Amino acid sequence: MKVRAETPFDHPPRPLAQKVGAVLWPSFFAACVATMVFFAFVDPLQLRDITFPGVEISREAGYSIAFFMFWLATAGSSLFTWILLRPSSRFNKPPTD
Repeated sequence: MKVRAETPFDHPPRPLAQKVGAVLWPSFFAACVATMVFFAFVDPLQLRDITFPGVEISREAGYSIAFFMFWLATAGSSLFTWILLRPSSRFNKPPTD
């Protein structure tokens, strides 16, 4: 007769909105801080002249583009952290008989 060990606690699945919010919300704040710090030292028009001298980009567009680039980078970092912190009990299932 086989004795089964008690199954470990498994975290309940989270709704998709909560998963997306857990990645995008902190990355939004990190992107805000990164944008403020970056543009405290860099003028978007001078950056445009160095990187894309033939493209006409306004100062506001430069701020917006940079913010979304920072947000994308920090969202990628948050997503990777979320992937690494998922409970292993969902993936390390004991073999069934």
